[in-house]
Amino acid sequence: MLEELTSTIEFQMSLLLFVALGGYLLATRIHQSAVIGEILVGLLVGPSVLGLITYTDFVQSLAGLGAIILLFVIGFEFELRDITNWKYFVIALVGVIVPWIGGYFTSVFFGMDFISAIFIGTALTATSIAITANVLREMGILHQPFAKAIIGAAVIDDILSLIVLSICTDLAATGSIAPVAVGLTIVKAFGFVIIAAGVGVKLIPWLITKMDGTKIARKFPEFVFIFAMMIAFFYAMMAEAVGISAIVGAFLAGVCVNRVSLKHSLDIKTGSEYLYIIFASIFFVSLGIIADLRYITPEMILFIVILTLVAIVTKVVGCGLPAKLMGMGWKDSAAIGFGMMPRGEVAMIVGLIALAHFQEMAAAALDPLEAANLVTLGNEVFIAIVVVSLMTTIILPMIYTVILSKEKKQKPDVCEQNPET
Repeated sequence: MLEELTSTIEFQMSLLLFVALGGYLLATRIHQSAVIGEILVGLLVGPSVLGLITYTDFVQSLAGLGAIILLFVIGFEFELRDITNWKYFVIALVGVIVPWIGGYFTSVFFGMDFISAIFIGTALTATSIAITANVLREMGILHQPFAKAIIGAAVIDDILSLIVLSICTDLAATGSIAPVAVGLTIVKAFGFVIIAAGVGVKLIPWLITKMDGTKIARKFPEFVFIFAMMIAFFYAMMAEAVGISAIVGAFLAGVCVNRVSLKHSLDIKTGSEYLYIIFASIFFVSLGIIADLRYITPEMILFIVILTLVAIVTKVVGCGLPAKLMGMGWKDSAAIGFGMMPRGEVAMIVGLIALAHFQEMAAAALDPLEAANLVTLGNEVFIAIVVVSLMTTIILPMIYTVILSKEKKQKPDVCEQNPET
């Protein structure tokens, strides 16, 4: 009877929200961001320590929902021009190349094989928009020019990381690159962003304004809000359909509904904020749950520590240096470099792909010993990527608290320089 009760959706939802509350309490005690508190409590209740919650399909679904709503809300703070600056492309491009090189050669130095090295290099290319955006939002500095540069570059980074993943997956599977497939990936990814953002910014606000003036909107003020959320999930679905992270689609949807004035309907931003409070908390808790630290062996500790340092340095240099060379101040450039540092859920996806690849190789192996070694190697690659992702996520709010404490709540005109000029 007890087992049946604890397996219900109601119990799991209640437990996840209880854990999220614990994350807020911990964050208050240690004077850190709520993100850190929620991740640390997720580690505590997850398989790493107490084992009360595992990363089930239900938890994964709720976490994905939270990431989508989070980026939809973040999109409200941005205009289309904030993510189309050519300087952001340069920052993202260098910020993908340098980490990949760093991750690949670090893995080779520690004796890993070619396939493991390219997967780890690929994992280091990706920036988690959700994590950085939430930290910036908590600090009240999303309006700052460097924050807009981070988000704009992170959107492009997601697309570039997708292309790198496509290339490396081909290399791992066949030992060669399929130019046609890579070219198709590039066209689909950039084509989606251009069409979804360009058309959406013009069409979606017009549709929402028209709906707001209808009789049904006056009778049911929630009608327009439901439509806006439908657009958010539709954009997320279309992004996944072309191979981009769903959260990029949700972010673009938020940009499209930004600045819509409503007379009769419920405020879209207010409604989304309430959904964000619930589901984004579960998303950050899930990042702690997915990291099962029991798989870390003493031999892996040094590798993970060095890889974490490489992950931090390569993003800070790879993104911060181009920002500085393009005219931004040292402080803003450093903020961009560190802001692009968290790998989060994006790198974890790469880790899952790597794990599945090694499991397939193990299933096809004729020698039982070889199969066992492949399974072990796959687990080592996966846990290394997950732990590095977790560490870069936890470190960011701490660093931002130090270097950006004076920026909090300030107006944009006190910044050193706007990157759009």
